[in-house]
Amino acid sequence: MEVGRAILLALAFVAVASLPVAFALVFCADEIIDRVACRYAEWRDHRRERRTIARLDRAVEADSLTRGIDLTEFDREGRRPLEEIAADLRRFGDQRVNPNGRPVVWHAAVVDAYDAHLRAACRCLGLAEHLGELEGVDRQIERVRVEGMLHAAGLTLPAARAPRRQRHR
Repeated sequence: MEVGRAILLALAFVAVASLPVAFALVFCADEIIDRVACRYAEWRDHRRERRTIARLDRAVEADSLTRGIDLTEFDREGRRPLEEIAADLRRFGDQRVNPNGRPVVWHAAVVDAYDAHLRAACRCLGLAEHLGELEGVDRQIERVRVEGMLHAAGLTLPAARAPRRQRHR
């Protein structure tokens, strides 16, 4: 009988101690359910994104695209980001097409700087170029070919635009 009373007394203490927890669960049930539902939705979305990325990787065979690229080259100290090189290429390209009455020496320096930046962009992307080896018309043809390869690699350079004419009133 004493054992029964001790168990009954212990259960009574547990019931009284857990009463606030029971009230909190009743009053906050909607918030708890909402949090669980939101976490489940986030987990499901994250899982769906991972499956989609894996499916895209298999579809485009991403591993085969990057197999020949040395990824340690991207971590090299002092390497200029491709975004900066692209911005310089756009600026030099515009100055190369629209000299605006500047001297021929200036235009030649701009073309040389443009070619140097084209070579740097090719090195960043692992593309073959021969701009340093050619002169004259051959160099111009190689420049067009390199611009096309960079465009195909995703680096968009503005097309040559004719200079704007101002109206005289």
